[in-house]
Amino acid sequence: MRFGINSFLFVSPFKTESVELFKQFKDWGFDTVEIPVEAPEHVDPLALKAAAEKAGIAIGSICACMGPGRDLRGTEEEQQTGLHYVTALIDQAAQMGCPRIIGPIYSVVGKRGPVSPENQAIEFALVVKHLKTLAKHAAEKGVELVVEPLNRFETDFLNTTDQGLKLIEAVGAKNVKLHLDTFHMNIEEKNQAAAIRKAGAHLGHFHACGTDRGTPGNDSLDWEPIVQALHDIGYDQDVVIESFTQDVKVIAAAAAIWRKMEPNRDDIAVRGLENLHRFFGTHTK
Repeated sequence: MRFGINSFLFVSPFKTESVELFKQFKDWGFDTVEIPVEAPEHVDPLALKAAAEKAGIAIGSICACMGPGRDLRGTEEEQQTGLHYVTALIDQAAQMGCPRIIGPIYSVVGKRGPVSPENQAIEFALVVKHLKTLAKHAAEKGVELVVEPLNRFETDFLNTTDQGLKLIEAVGAKNVKLHLDTFHMNIEEKNQAAAIRKAGAHLGHFHACGTDRGTPGNDSLDWEPIVQALHDIGYDQDVVIESFTQDVKVIAAAAAIWRKMEPNRDDIAVRGLENLHRFFGTHTK
């Protein structure tokens, strides 16, 4: 198991020059970095790969940023834009040596509202069709697609582990897996540990986030049963801190961060990593 940090805590958008963060992440003790690629033209994948190798840190995941216009269940234009964007991320992940694309790879974030059962079925079928296409391309590149349910305030399409498993089953591709996040599960799941066990071998990525989007472990969550469930299913992939602060204005507005979660944003990374080592019974570097 590796511990990682999402770069949204420090920068948006991530651009090629943002690789200067890699050394600090490594010095803090992180094994991997998760990079949200807001636009493929922002980064040179080979430069990112070289910088990560120099810093001694792995690019563990690329986070799909499903912004306006990228919607696999939207208009025909939005579907094509979404397909083009995710396809570009897959190609870049392969160039970086990054094993997976993670996040809400189905619809624009923030799209939510009442949808009739008939339209739900239509939208579900569209997403399944497009994920099959993307999964085939990703498999050829040696990349996984790991789909994340979000809470009800961020999407009406995929909120729970049960819904995520239904989608993965319908796609039927070995390289399409489930991405779970403690922040979203805290809102949508009645029991996080039970949801993790239900995901089982389908779990391909995990975000360890405080219930207030701050430091994991400095929050109201009972981490012991969550960690035990991950151990019980034999989860051995990345556990990534994805937290946000007011320092990165664009992300603060998008994630509704209206106050400081900690006095210093570095504390979210440093203390969060210390807590993860304590929770999982590992040792800091």
